[in-house]
Amino acid sequence: MRTLLLLLICTIGLSAAGYAQDHHGGEQQHEHQEAEADHHGEEDHHAAGGDHGQGCTCAHHEAYDPGESAFHHISDANAFHIFGDIYLPLPCILYAPGHGWSVFMSSKFELGEHGNGHYAIDGYVLKHGAVMRVAEAGFPKEGKVELECLTETHDAEGNAEHFAMFEGQCFPLDKKTSYDAGMMGGGVTSFYDFSLTKNVFTMILVAILLFILFRAVVRGYQKNDGKAPRGIQSFMEPIFLFIRDEVAIPFLGNKYERYLPFLMSIFFFILGLNLIGQIPVFPGSGNVTGNLSVTLVLALVAFLVTNLSGNAHYWQHIFWMPGVPAWIKVILTPVEIMGVFIKPLTLML
Repeated sequence: MRTLLLLLICTIGLSAAGYAQDHHGGEQQHEHQEAEADHHGEEDHHAAGGDHGQGCTCAHHEAYDPGESAFHHISDANAFHIFGDIYLPLPCILYAPGHGWSVFMSSKFELGEHGNGHYAIDGYVLKHGAVMRVAEAGFPKEGKVELECLTETHDAEGNAEHFAMFEGQCFPLDKKTSYDAGMMGGGVTSFYDFSLTKNVFTMILVAILLFILFRAVVRGYQKNDGKAPRGIQSFMEPIFLFIRDEVAIPFLGNKYERYLPFLMSIFFFILGLNLIGQIPVFPGSGNVTGNLSVTLVLALVAFLVTNLSGNAHYWQHIFWMPGVPAWIKVILTPVEIMGVFIKPLTLML
């Protein structure tokens, strides 16, 4: 607990220092932006088409932003970036209430620099590799139309608002629906995205590769029954035995076999995702375990398996530890109860 408190204090202190520096720099940058906005305000308003995205313009010679470039390459996009303006498209499966379904390949957007599409399809656009939708009336919601550009503006807090410029007007873009009760900035927007993104494709690919791998191991055991392991069987067996003998048996006892498939699935699935993520080009480059949605599901499954399988001894050590003085239990019990939820939370992060 002392280590945790020290870590929290250091984290908060460093965050506060970083925020103060960023806020000071942000104020200076904001003052500079306000001066530029006053100088070009009338021109920008005309280019924005009146009330659509005030200050929205098609900027062509922007300064290189290494942070934006890095996030572009690790983000969960609807296409794999190969080289330059070459992309490997993925299926887009989209639904908008009142409009219906739209199913097509992301190549229809005709991707260019930074994963931005040059065309809108049924009111959908591709910005930085992610599908967005023009929600406002007045924009063509059927067929394919060419865009002047995709752009964005930032408020004083640095929050981005995305726009598509079409026939001299800037139309605001909606991101995909995110059911997070607003905790992470998400909410219900004008469409639902069921597309096969980089992360989804990578998870399916890893699952298929693991299935092929373990089928080969099974065939090896069947073929070499009673003999020394050979080939891929000899490579996988030490890893499997290590997890069984050093993790499962010491912690789970004589019921370890019941949970061994779960442990092996989690271990090799995460290992496979991390290894394939090291490949900088297709079929790698997917940042799956860096996606909070993926680790949230894995943590939730681990939380349910652990607590639904807990016996009386397990719950006794959480609510009323044996052999501990009562006055200490009053302190430890709330900590242990919080630990039930903190452990999967830290695994998720």
